[in-house]
Amino acid sequence: MEGSHPFDPVRETLLAVLRQLNQADSNHEGEKTVEQSLELSEIETRLASFSPVERGDVNVALALGLLLRNGLVRSAGKAEYSWMRQRGSPQLYQITPEGKKFLAEAIRTSDRIR
Repeated sequence: MEGSHPFDPVRETLLAVLRQLNQADSNHEGEKTVEQSLELSEIETRLASFSPVERGDVNVALALGLLLRNGLVRSAGKAEYSWMRQRGSPQLYQITPEGKKFLAEAIRTSDRIR
């Protein structure tokens, strides 16, 4: 197909991370930042069966770092102890408005008939 891109595991993983963060943000809109954010371990768990991650082609932590450096994700600080998460104070990550725009554009252009 003209204009279509071959499957790029890195790009698809970046988009998958953004989707997870966007879902957390949307599901808990108006709630505390901690509820709108995810820990790295939560993102890794959610993407464990995503084929590029499962095959070891892409490291989720490195993908998250790339998104952070490009301003598509931000550090939401450290969480206080959460009895629901049963963990101490891990670093939390949240999608930024720029990340939402990037994700929306990627979805819009991938849905376009070429």
